[in-house]
This record gives sequence, C-alpha cells and structure tokens, in this order.
Amino acid sequence: MTETIELYPGKELKALTIGIIGGTGAQGTGLGYRLAKAGFKVILGSRDGAKAVATAAEVGNGISGASNLECAQQSDLVIVAVPWDSHKETLASLKNELADKVVIDCVNPMGFDAGGAFPLSVEEGSASAQAQGILSESHVVTAFNHVSAVLLSDQSLAEIEIDIMVVGDHKPATDLVQQLVDQIAGMRGIYAGKMRNAGQVEALTANLISMNRRYKTHSGVRVIGVN
Repeated sequence: MTETIELYPGKELKALTIGIIGGTGAQGTGLGYRLAKAGFKVILGSRDGAKAVATAAEVGNGISGASNLECAQQSDLVIVAVPWDSHKETLASLKNELADKVVIDCVNPMGFDAGGAFPLSVEEGSASAQAQGILSESHVVTAFNHVSAVLLSDQSLAEIEIDIMVVGDHKPATDLVQQLVDQIAGMRGIYAGKMRNAGQVEALTANLISMNRRYKTHSGVRVIGVN
C-alpha cells in the first residue's frame, strides 16, 4: 500500500502499532477492541499507567496498557480519545513523542445542559485544528467522531455498519486512515474534506446524541452515492 510505505517506510498496514491516548474511557476501549479484532497491535494509554494495564487486561484480545507517554512513544499511529477539557494540555505534553506520526483526533467539544448536548465554540475552529496547531510535526486527521462507544464495546456485535468521515489536510495521512477504518468489520472510511471542515463533523455528534435520546438508539452516519 503506497501511502502506508510512504508514511511508515518498510511497514505494511497491519504491522502498525496503534496507540490510544485516553484509552481507558468508553470510546478508547471500544476502539481498541475493534482494532485488535481487526488484527492490529493496540496499546491503551492513560495518565495512570497501572489503570491502563488493568483495563487492557479486561478488554483482552492481546491489547496492552501503558502511560500516555509510553503509549505515544511505542505507537506508530495514535488515536486521541481524551475528554475535551484535557485535550490541549495532553497533546502539548506529548508533542515530541507524536512528531512524524499520524494522529487521529476523535474528540468532540461539547457541552450539556437541560436542553441536551450542544457543540462548544473552539478558537481554532475544531478540536482537530487545535491538535494540528499544537502538533506541528504530526499529521492530524479527524475520524471516529460518530461511533457509539456502546456499540464499539458490545462484543456480541461481529461488525458495526457505519461510515466514518475522515477529514484532514495531508492526503497520504487521510488515505491511510481510510484504509485503517476499512479493516474494521462493517466500517467504511469516507474522505470528507480538509481540516477546515472538521468543526462540522465534530459538532454533528451533538445532533446524534439528541437522536439517541429521543429514539432510544445508537445512531451513526451512512453516506449514500459513494461506492
């Protein structure tokens, strides 16, 4: 696969080690489980390395755990799944360890009140744009924003039929992330534009949460007209 070789010389797609920063949360553990089932080596990261090790043992499938720092150091490609409140601080602390790597940001800046979920205004335009501003030597890509953590973690589901919108400015990185998504049973990676479009993708999560609450479901996204 040309893009994989270009970004990670000498490695095939399935040879990449995938780290998940903030990997002990519901989204992180769910993504870790699905990626491990797809055949990837996965490391769950946490501020508390011991917690990450314990969580990885619970999830199984050969997943390992480490501190966020060790996770970033040992991984080829990293997924950021931290709470929005700690997004900026966490990434700034890992800038050197994430240099020259593809970083998938799936963080959705949202607030909640009596009316439900709503998107928060981000000075940089989106969580991913904030990440790219901090990680100037990394290739940041938006993806996995709309997958229900409940579905990801449900081991009775062999696959999850959903499209994953992939957004970013670096074509080899977005191509690689699409290939990665396509390895997960039922998922399809769909390119959805440059980083300037990331804000809409992140904000759509608030609409999906509203649907879930009204219809008692775990909604996702399907794109028609794309083969």
